[in-house]
Amino acid sequence: MSENARNGLSYREAGVDIDAGNAFVRAIGPLVRATRRAGADAEIGGFGGVFDLKAAGYSDPLLVAATDGVGTKLKIAMAAGRHDTIGIDLVAMSVNDLIVQGAEPLFFLDYYACGKLTVAAAADVVKGIAEGCRQAGCALVGGETAEMPGLYSGDDYDLAGFAVGAVERGELLPRGVAAGDVVLGLPSSGVHSNGFSLVRRVVENAGLDYADPAPFDPVRTLGGALLTPTRIYVRALMPVIRSGGIKALAHITGGGLPDNVPRVLPEGLSVRADLSAVPVPPVFRWLAEAGGIAPAEMLRTFNCGVGMVMIVGPEHAAEVERALHKAGETTFRLGTVEPGSEAIAFSGTLAL
Repeated sequence: MSENARNGLSYREAGVDIDAGNAFVRAIGPLVRATRRAGADAEIGGFGGVFDLKAAGYSDPLLVAATDGVGTKLKIAMAAGRHDTIGIDLVAMSVNDLIVQGAEPLFFLDYYACGKLTVAAAADVVKGIAEGCRQAGCALVGGETAEMPGLYSGDDYDLAGFAVGAVERGELLPRGVAAGDVVLGLPSSGVHSNGFSLVRRVVENAGLDYADPAPFDPVRTLGGALLTPTRIYVRALMPVIRSGGIKALAHITGGGLPDNVPRVLPEGLSVRADLSAVPVPPVFRWLAEAGGIAPAEMLRTFNCGVGMVMIVGPEHAAEVERALHKAGETTFRLGTVEPGSEAIAFSGTLAL
């Protein structure tokens, strides 16, 4: 009889530490409880999260669900050894997709997969997730931590997020988009969470390390600057959405303006967008120059400075701008809705 057969194998020897998992749950408990809101107590440890729509104030709601990840931005977090903001990105990618349909984010669940659970790093990730939920006003009601040795190597991990929101029946967006409507933009904080396979290739070709000063922001490291979290637009936009001033929203993610704006347009209408109106953050100018990336490729890969697009009636445009400015937002007039077969047409040039 072999030594292993006499003594017996354990799950820990196979690479999965249940005690570490339990320690992780205990460590993140206070972070999760900090996301409590009407309708959810934000306690974890059960088999499922419960949300009370009536307690949240809804009478005849539709539920809206979204799921997403962070993509290869995770590789930069791992390389830089910084894990406390990537969770904000995870929340942002789903809750920003909910509000474009007029839905208030209610609760969030996360999925964290790794080869070996490092409690400190995983807790930092959840710290970011809890902060993202706080910014979005939604409760973190549960999640799953999966330790899978052999599938993930070293300290690699992956994230997925799942958000559910609600909107009263009849208030779903988009609605009523028409020729003559005004197209407004809200600025991004930078690259957000799309295009990082290309970002990483530019960094590699430039011979840079993530600990080096950022060429476009020398007071920060390159890794720290690229890890700037995706902006969460929920708190600023929900009151304006509920006022009825917004007809449509487009969250600018993968595919950029060319692929995301057409998703909210009725057939036969086109957006004419003035690219010279876009406040382009320095990171995009650096990527375009260092990578030799053509403007059309930049537009199709990155948000290029536009995090969210709003379509409003011309009679409400000034009112919407005032409300958003009061909420601390900066807006810019991107263009207009016109009759046309081309879903989006560009004039002007990006400040690359």
